Amino acid sequence: MADSSSSAGSGQPQSAAPNSAPKPQNPVFRMMGLPNIRLKLPSRNWMIFLTITGSFTAAVIYDRKEKRRAQKKWCDLVAHLSKESLPIEETRRKLTVFLAAPPGDGLRSAREHFKEYVKPILVAAALDYNVIEGRREGDVRAAFAEQIRKERRRAGEPSTVVEESTPEEIVYQARKSIGVRDEPGPKGDLVIGRHTWKEYIRGLHEGWLGPVDPPAAPAEEPALNEVPEVPSQEAADAPFAPEQVEEKKEEEKKPAKPTGPPPAYIFPVDYSSQPLPPTIPQSLDGSNPIEFPHILGFLNTPIRLYRYLNQRRVAESVGRDVAALVLASYSRPYNDGASFGSDPDFNSVGPNAIPVPLSPDSSLDGTSPVGNYEQQSQLEIEEKDWHKIVHKKDEANPDKEREWVDDIVLDHRIASRMQRYVLSPEDEARAQHIDQGIEYIIGEERPPHIPFWQRMWIKYGYGEDPEVTKRKPILGNFDGEDGA
Repeated sequence: MADSSSSAGSGQPQSAAPNSAPKPQNPVFRMMGLPNIRLKLPSRNWMIFLTITGSFTAAVIYDRKEKRRAQKKWCDLVAHLSKESLPIEETRRKLTVFLAAPPGDGLRSAREHFKEYVKPILVAAALDYNVIEGRREGDVRAAFAEQIRKERRRAGEPSTVVEESTPEEIVYQARKSIGVRDEPGPKGDLVIGRHTWKEYIRGLHEGWLGPVDPPAAPAEEPALNEVPEVPSQEAADAPFAPEQVEEKKEEEKKPAKPTGPPPAYIFPVDYSSQPLPPTIPQSLDGSNPIEFPHILGFLNTPIRLYRYLNQRRVAESVGRDVAALVLASYSRPYNDGASFGSDPDFNSVGPNAIPVPLSPDSSLDGTSPVGNYEQQSQLEIEEKDWHKIVHKKDEANPDKEREWVDDIVLDHRIASRMQRYVLSPEDEARAQHIDQGIEYIIGEERPPHIPFWQRMWIKYGYGEDPEVTKRKPILGNFDGEDGA
């Protein structure tokens, strides 16, 4: 008692209770030289970091999974076309893809968009396609208009233009001479982006309403106040130095560098005064505009990040339009102001679409005011994302035509012949069944589900795909070891 009281009255603090001894390490791990790792919760900063990175990674993984699911649905919807056989004298149906460099960026982004969302569906259907590209404003318009003019010349319209012997023309003539023809059926045009869609409409009118031959270049008249310079007799008699003669020859040999695309053969104000060519069909090939969301700028990083995490929506929308054009089972004319309502597919019809009549609001000269046709509002929301330099006016030449910024002008004779492909109710229902796993490619059975571990074993290990094993030939016993 004395000792305890003395220690209590001394006023010295008692020593803290000893910490619990750490759990001894497993002898096996200790003999292997592994450290004694104690499990504990991460710190506050690590928890914040892991939560943010883990949430972003999970969002990316989920989006890419749904994106592949949507693409596979549309690929399976059209994959039965690749199994159809063709006669030897027919070539595969060919589509035309129009893509141009987006405003303020290069052509690479447009090509990547095509390869990511459009090309897998075309490959699944085994369709051939021709690509018309444009690096500058007006390239697609000029190339498409020239393509239409070539078709008009082939159809027999008189022209003074001498066709060049291009590889495409040589192949076309060779196939024509041996009796090879195109696969019967509708064709179609895939137009990627609002800027390309504007050039497509412009080239369509220029090709069908413009002249077949290029217009005569206007003669350059000298200015009224300009006095022609008369060389003096001394300057005329003076011989040129050898260096000056060589420089002059080099300047004459160098061709003038083109500053832009070829000039237009016709302008929108002249549409109503031009007659229709006799070779124009009653209905033009169907055209489907494909959305191309593209935005630049550091301040738009939140929007770009949101779109990066929602690529599944783009895959669903683009896949639907591409599949509708590939199947080409249902088409409808573009609507005018009177019939264009909240549901643009309300008047879907078969391949032989009846042109929509003009609305009473249409102008008497045949051209349509702004917002009168459905074609003018297609992908219009994309113009808000264009770089500000595109909307900047050219102060040096304010009257210059700007195909990306100017309003779309349509002639009713061309607009009424345009049509768009949409999915039929049967194809829409079959796409839903494919997505739910009820149906599969027409004429094929859905392959059995392979677990994840087995797919990884086949891909990175020594396993073998069961479907590949079924396709292997079974060879007999050539050595007779079994006594047969």
